[in-house]
Amino acid sequence: MNYWESHTQVAVRFRRFDRKRYAAFRSMHKVINIGVVTASTLLFALPDTAQAQKVIEPNRTGEEASVELEEVEVTASRAPIARNQATKIVTVIPAREIAAAPVTSIQDLLEYAAGIDVRQRGEGGTQADISIRGGTFDQIAVLLNGVNLSNPQTGHYSFDLPVNLSDIERIEVVSGPSSRIFGASAFAGAINIITKTGKENRISTDNYAGMHKLWKLEAAINHATTHFGQRLSAGYASSGGYIDNTDFKQLNLFWQSELKSEEADFQFQAGYNDKGYGANSFYSASYPNQYDKTRRFFLSAGGETHGKIKFTPKVYWTRHFDRYELFRSDPADWYTGHNYHETEVFGANLNATTQWKLGRTSMGVEFRNEGVKSNVLGKPMKEPQDVPFEKEGQYLKSDNRSNISYFLEHNVLLRRFTLSVGVLANYNSALNEGIHFYPGIDASYRIGDNVRLYGSWNRALRMPTFTDLYYEGKTNKGNPDLKPEESEAFEVGLKYNTYFLRAHIAGFYRKGKNMIDWVKEKPEDIWESQNLTKVDNLGFETNLSLLPRELGNERFFIRKIELGYAFIHQDKDSEGYISNYALDYLKHKFTAQLSHSIWKGFSATWYVRWQDRAGSYTKYENLKPAYEEPYAPYCLVDMKVNWEYQRLNLYAELNNLLNSTYYDLGNIPQPGIWFKAGFRYSFKY
Repeated sequence: MNYWESHTQVAVRFRRFDRKRYAAFRSMHKVINIGVVTASTLLFALPDTAQAQKVIEPNRTGEEASVELEEVEVTASRAPIARNQATKIVTVIPAREIAAAPVTSIQDLLEYAAGIDVRQRGEGGTQADISIRGGTFDQIAVLLNGVNLSNPQTGHYSFDLPVNLSDIERIEVVSGPSSRIFGASAFAGAINIITKTGKENRISTDNYAGMHKLWKLEAAINHATTHFGQRLSAGYASSGGYIDNTDFKQLNLFWQSELKSEEADFQFQAGYNDKGYGANSFYSASYPNQYDKTRRFFLSAGGETHGKIKFTPKVYWTRHFDRYELFRSDPADWYTGHNYHETEVFGANLNATTQWKLGRTSMGVEFRNEGVKSNVLGKPMKEPQDVPFEKEGQYLKSDNRSNISYFLEHNVLLRRFTLSVGVLANYNSALNEGIHFYPGIDASYRIGDNVRLYGSWNRALRMPTFTDLYYEGKTNKGNPDLKPEESEAFEVGLKYNTYFLRAHIAGFYRKGKNMIDWVKEKPEDIWESQNLTKVDNLGFETNLSLLPRELGNERFFIRKIELGYAFIHQDKDSEGYISNYALDYLKHKFTAQLSHSIWKGFSATWYVRWQDRAGSYTKYENLKPAYEEPYAPYCLVDMKVNWEYQRLNLYAELNNLLNSTYYDLGNIPQPGIWFKAGFRYSFKY
């Protein structure tokens, strides 16, 4: 029998989960699927807890089967904790929800999470600034299968990832400061994209076309032998743009492989992402003819042993190229040329976890090196270097820094009470300040069978980007002596979970100091980046998810109802300086999802999103600043209809069904109503 094969799913309950050869999951020789989890596979394959739901998997007739896992361990912390003892609330979007959602990119998908702020600049995943709980786009860690791909030049490019939506098994979002788990970049949280692995011999394709000359082709092949599985995928997308100079072209190539043995498991992955897109008013509304061309190369390898002490080593490398054109055509006489940047990141980490009579202990270390070459960012180079892939352009400046992180965490797990204590010790070569410590503590208590009360306190840091350090313009000047941003965060929450209803509410407060801000003493001065601003973040979020079919009627037409709401209030103190720190955070966000069947293989999913942003932006008229315009609240309705028959899936979707006019970022209008249609097909070989 093939090592990867699955058979008919059954309903099962487990008190514990283990990866030993004699463990229940392995002895069943069945695939056990997790639908929604409160923690997930992240850096170092770090374990935490899962919040399991009734999993919905399609069969040949399009009907659904459910598998309930009462207590499951997955990875999102330094040591494993069972689902019923979890102290984290993590948003997870599983593969079936991804397939049913009316989206074309990861950025689109994250729009439907109440605690996430997605500020789109262009469609099709070209570029978006994504933040969590009132943070900035530079304050989150972005991971692909546990490998940190956050861009040290700027968070604008952190989602230049080489994967297609059809490659993704699930997306996991950890909210709140998590530096002691994921390292220095997880200041406000972390987003991890978990991809599918080759567990059966299958070929699949996903293709669509739509308004504004949009089209995309995706194809993937999975191949599995007894102990070895791999997946190779490719995708290409193009659009003429919904307004002038918003066209794009994008190529993704991705390979992933797994090798399983009695002693250890090994994972390998490699990818390439290539984008070119019109950047109408992306960085300044005075220049609507901007253009951006980016490339990313990526490699990683990792493993996990199966002994009493589990070791999880990992090595990775990524290189990102960016050519930014202020004038795509017809440049001004004063324009001297494009901006060129190249960032290279490589690293290695090792984590070890063991369980003993006093609990579970995990410790680890990570080395990460970040470098930049540019004609505008960094320190002067001794010898200029030609820019790869370009006919012209030279690198004139560069910089490099190394970061070493040490992690230690211990978990005490009792019948109703869970306590997790850990610390990050961090050293960065650019600071010359020795080691800084960032501790944290999480605790939870189970009340009855379905209610859990939890609380946490954590400290975190965020290193300045190379843009923070070195960017210079006519009105701005960077500061190479910037220190890390630091925060102290408190969170309390309540979770309620049954087989048909899941709900939670969480309140949080984050104190930020040394926040990087562009400030000046007098109006006539230029802006300079300084660690002067203090920003306090106060808010709460709540979510309710109902599965009506689990109440007994499996033919009931409504499959899922989900409601979410998040509120944030921010306050800042710039110590008497004129501050440019924009308090244009997402103050209110409400989300709703309805998934239902229609008739004989037809189903539909509806998403409603209402949001109200604080602050304002400078409105431009005739390419010149005119007046301050408050951000207006808006409501969007998206929907997707699917028809499934055996291995074929046909779908049609409408985004912005109400044709609302709205802005995520000032002076960049977002698309109106947009229709797309396509098909998915797969077969075994």
